[in-house]
Amino acid sequence: MLIEKWNIEEETGYKPITTFWEDFTIADRFGIDAIKDTYNRAFNEWKNDYKFMTELCLVLNHKIWRYYDDNRTIAAVYNDLWIKLDEYLSNTLKDEELDYYYRITD
Repeated sequence: MLIEKWNIEEETGYKPITTFWEDFTIADRFGIDAIKDTYNRAFNEWKNDYKFMTELCLVLNHKIWRYYDDNRTIAAVYNDLWIKLDEYLSNTLKDEELDYYYRITD
């Protein structure tokens, strides 16, 4: 199975620290339930790691744009997950963690 490369480092200089892009790229092939399951697993496992959660937010955002023209249904699922995670992080992170989140996702 070929995994589509995430070119975030070339675009922004951000070097990924997780396998979230690859995980969601695999889930994409299995549909909406797999995408939601992958999100739930990642969130439940890493919700206390602000750097991992920041990267999860980046991945979700890039997946929205990846599917926006080709599959609006999947793009909408990613958008709903992104909104949910952004709200959680904006209300949960404090001080340096929140600064990191906003700096990386800006």
